[in-house]
Amino acid sequence: MKKLLILLFSFFLLSSPSVFADDISDFEIEGISIGDSLLDYMTEDEILEGIERTKDRYQYLKEPNKYAEVSFLGQPRIYDWTTVKVQNNSTSKYVTNKNERYTILSIRGQIRYIEDFDSCLIKKDEIVSELSKVFINAQKTEHVGKHGSDTSGNSIADVVDFKYASGDGASIYCDNFEETLRIKNNWSEGLTVSIKRKEINEWLSDWK
Repeated sequence: MKKLLILLFSFFLLSSPSVFADDISDFEIEGISIGDSLLDYMTEDEILEGIERTKDRYQYLKEPNKYAEVSFLGQPRIYDWTTVKVQNNSTSKYVTNKNERYTILSIRGQIRYIEDFDSCLIKKDEIVSELSKVFINAQKTEHVGKHGSDTSGNSIADVVDFKYASGDGASIYCDNFEETLRIKNNWSEGLTVSIKRKEINEWLSDWK
C-alpha cells in the first residue's frame, strides 16, 4: 500500500506511521510515485512543453541536460507546486515504449517561504523528525552550505538527506537566495521535500 508523503498544516502525515520504509517508491507526493509514467498525468505534448520551459534550470551541474524536469501547472493539493524528473528526451528518444521513456525518477514538492527562512527551518525540522521514524534503515546526513545556483556564494541551503544502501533517498531542505538575485531571476525560495532514485542523487551532486 502506498503511504502518502504529504505536508498538511503543521503535520507530516503517513497512512501508517508505524510502518518503516525500505523503498522510496512506497511513497507519494501529491498522489505521484517514483516509477509511475508521467503520461498518466499529462499528454506527451504537455511533457515536451514542460521540458522546454525548464531546460536551463540546472546549468550549474556538469551535465545540466542529462535529465529533464516537468512542473505541474494544475491546482496543487498540498504543495505550492510539484515537479518531476525523467530521462532527457535526447537520451531516451530511441526507447520505443513511451511509458518507459517517461518513467518518473524524482518527485519534488515545494512550499514558498519568501524572505522567511526561519519559518521554513521550523517546518523542515518537523518533517525531518517524522521521517527519521520511518527511514530507520537509511543513512541520515545534514549540511548547510552555499547554493549551487548562485555562483556568488551569497545564497544558502540547509539540507537533510536520507539515503538507502541502494542510493535512493529523500531530501528535505530550505533554500535562501540572495534577494537581488532571486528577484532578477524571478525565483522562489522555501521548503522542498523530494524523493529520488540513485541516478538523480548522483546527477544533482555533480556540480561544475
